[in-house]
Amino acid sequence: MACVRKGGRGLLYWLLYQKLFLYFHVFRIFRYLTFRTVFASLTALLIGMLIGPFVIEKLREFQIGQYVRDDGPQSHLKKGGTPTMGGLLICISILVPTLLWSDLSNPYVWIVMLSTLAFGGIGFADDYLKVVRKQSQGLTARQKLGLQFASSGAVAVALVAMENRELYSTRLVVPFLKNFRPNLIVDSMRHIPHMSWLAFFPFVIFVMLVITLTSNAVNLTDGLDGLAIGCTIIAAGALAVLTYVSGHVVFADYLELQRMPLVSELTIFCGAMVGASIGFLWYNAHPAEVFMGDVGSLALGGAIGTVAVIIKQELLLPFIGGVFILEAASVMLQVGSYKLRHGKRIFKMAPLHHHFELLGWSESKVIVRFWIMALVFALFALTTLKLR
Repeated sequence: MACVRKGGRGLLYWLLYQKLFLYFHVFRIFRYLTFRTVFASLTALLIGMLIGPFVIEKLREFQIGQYVRDDGPQSHLKKGGTPTMGGLLICISILVPTLLWSDLSNPYVWIVMLSTLAFGGIGFADDYLKVVRKQSQGLTARQKLGLQFASSGAVAVALVAMENRELYSTRLVVPFLKNFRPNLIVDSMRHIPHMSWLAFFPFVIFVMLVITLTSNAVNLTDGLDGLAIGCTIIAAGALAVLTYVSGHVVFADYLELQRMPLVSELTIFCGAMVGASIGFLWYNAHPAEVFMGDVGSLALGGAIGTVAVIIKQELLLPFIGGVFILEAASVMLQVGSYKLRHGKRIFKMAPLHHHFELLGWSESKVIVRFWIMALVFALFALTTLKLR
């Protein structure tokens, strides 16, 4: 049984269903969410495959090449000059199919798209400074985090507005514990004059941390050909399943999930993310013809984090994006060990994929094994739906 929404206003959805359906009943198929998700994925894949060579060639013409750190693995020095900022291709391949196939009257669709654009814009600014302006550090850590917190804070404020309209819940869904749903809003403060905004403070901070950390985790994973984008395909696929069942009356009831009908449209966005990532992997597979850069990794991480927050699966993110979390954790542990243990390190090099490279694993072996880990994590995340 497919989830059906009537009255949508997506571009192709409006043309093929709302108009042509009046004359040709065969076009009624365009009202089905599953059909539109599949076509959004295929559209994203085709866009990526077709305009990929053009984008790569333009990046070469503008001499937008990858900068390789001298202190990294020596095998990476040969990658210097490979076109980067290919994340522009990913963003186009995600957003265009979403505009074409989704219900644009759905506020969640706009929240996710604007979040993706915002984080992609931050990454673009960082890449532009590093690659075009030749500023090796790009944005400073303070500037980057400030912009990321501002963008994720805007998402949190939008969700608070949705909560006030009873279209969203700020209660956490805790894996394995179906009846334990703590609220991140302090209800006792909601009706205090001039202080009601403080009631939403814990929720806003939580959302900012989740989305910003996820965005940076994907960014840290983007260090080998195809590694980050392959893990993104798996994470986006898992999110597509979660968004679909969360918005489906039968599945949500069977799995004892909080049913949120509006979030079902995000299945189309997640499907587009899968298709766009596969299309990009065609050119990013080892040896890579193009790198995504920060414009791609930050946008993808922001999109994954935002979708997880909206569908109330924030606490499943360590499994949905398990490899991303391991990569980020390895960096934090390495830095902490270096500072607290007077220069002693835990890993040969962080992030984690470099550690295994220096242990003697070939780049392709690290990539495929990390993909396998990502798949195992994602499958475990999906099994938690019934283990409650």
